[in-house]
Amino acid sequence: MNYNPKRTRFRKQHRGRMKGVSFRGNRICFGRYALQALEPAWITSRQIEAGRRAMTRYARRGGKVWVRIFPDKPVTVRPAETRMGSGKGSPEYWVSVVKPDRILYEMGGVSETVARAAMEIAARKMPIRTKFVIAE
Repeated sequence: MNYNPKRTRFRKQHRGRMKGVSFRGNRICFGRYALQALEPAWITSRQIEAGRRAMTRYARRGGKVWVRIFPDKPVTVRPAETRMGSGKGSPEYWVSVVKPDRILYEMGGVSETVARAAMEIAARKMPIRTKFVIAE
């Protein structure tokens, strides 16, 4: 899957600050099992896709996976060995701003042991600590 926005209103964004906990997207909505973030971070589109692939590959066409984050923030990078000044760099990749308590992935239609193992593999692809959550 290609996790890039089709179009954005502005090409470049400020970095911003990741303060506090997530107020949206911290409740299980679709599946029965979920992977929840415990730390704030930028998660790149490649990391999101790697986690999704790992989960679907482990489940072997069983169950369904929902990706609850989308990378809509462009990260700009200046060329190597460039002098100071001359503006902001060009957009290189996309990230999703994730705060603590945010649900990253959801899974349904599989047993708890399969879901736990699949989420464990996906958690290793993430740059942050996560926890496995079961819907009440």
